[in-house]
Amino acid sequence: MGLSDQPFEVMCPDCGAMMKVDPVTRSIISHKPAPKKKTFEDFGEAARALREADARRDSLFQQSVDAQKNKDDLMAKKFAEAVKKAKETPLAGKPLRDFDLD
Repeated sequence: MGLSDQPFEVMCPDCGAMMKVDPVTRSIISHKPAPKKKTFEDFGEAARALREADARRDSLFQQSVDAQKNKDDLMAKKFAEAVKKAKETPLAGKPLRDFDLD
């Protein structure tokens, strides 16, 4: 069964591109990219997708604004809790250094 010296075409299973391969050198001679698919079928669908993206972006921005408004209260509560915890833990005395252990 002899191999032909003629180049042959192969379709990429991942992207759908057509490649022309030389059987002797086993290299790609030419490449045709896969046809691009339409993102939206019509303008109405594209406009609806843009409105949904705008609504989502506005919602995320509003959540960020609310988080910033509550940030001061949250930090004050965390600081008060840390001070309370620091007061409850007894002091062990002078901290040990690596030099002291020798």
